Amino acid sequence: MAVQKSTNVVQLASSQAIARPKSEVPGADLTASQAPADYYARIEQYAEKIRKTKDVRDIISMLEEALVETRALHTVNEVALARQQVALAELRIERLKSDLELVSKLVREDQLTGALNRRGLEDALEREVARSERLKTPLCVALIDLDNFKDVNDALGHQVGDQVLVHLVSMVMQTLRTNDMIGRYGGDEFLVLMPGSQVEDAYEVISRLKRRLSLKPLRWEDKELLVTFSAGVAMRRSGEDTQTMIQRADHAMYEAKKAGRDRISAASEKKS
Repeated sequence: MAVQKSTNVVQLASSQAIARPKSEVPGADLTASQAPADYYARIEQYAEKIRKTKDVRDIISMLEEALVETRALHTVNEVALARQQVALAELRIERLKSDLELVSKLVREDQLTGALNRRGLEDALEREVARSERLKTPLCVALIDLDNFKDVNDALGHQVGDQVLVHLVSMVMQTLRTNDMIGRYGGDEFLVLMPGSQVEDAYEVISRLKRRLSLKPLRWEDKELLVTFSAGVAMRRSGEDTQTMIQRADHAMYEAKKAGRDRISAASEKKS
């Protein structure tokens, strides 16, 4: 079963169900009629569902179910398939699942920096906001904007500008906690998600990032560049939608810019 990769959609190139090997393994001359008919019927149902979905995660989930079905054949006394055939079917499903997981990662990841891209960020925001609302737990975001990034590009070139972005994300990933995430929100803007964090905790995480950047300038060739940013931190209010929360972080970030850059500002938690 081949996989065609595109930006947002994964399509299965073959319309057949999971291939039944014929000549690769011993016992391959067994016919479908000798195998449990209900097994093949269920696999055909999985294949039909897979052909109708465009969501990679749904496809992976269906493959997990199909894999359980296939492994169950090991324990069926009356199964007519050779054990080698079952093992080969497992291997093919596992390989396809791995390929699809890789594709799922690629379509949600910024290829330059390794941060989440806009699609991955939207998925993460939707998931974490729903979790915050359901469990009544805090959720903070920080909007980070690099200081004077246009000047860096103009004076030193886009290649150095790209290195600045990569350097920032690398430092962020070293600083964030296990459940925190970073996504590329715009050209030189990044959004950090901090589930379970009060605003004071989120502010401290971004402050720690700022200190680390000040101690580790970007080095290229024989030069050094101190990378700084301005950031706005906001904690989600009860019932608040994603866009409003980000707008408050954005407003706080601009307050930090106006105060002289290389600063962090926290948005008010009270409704105006």
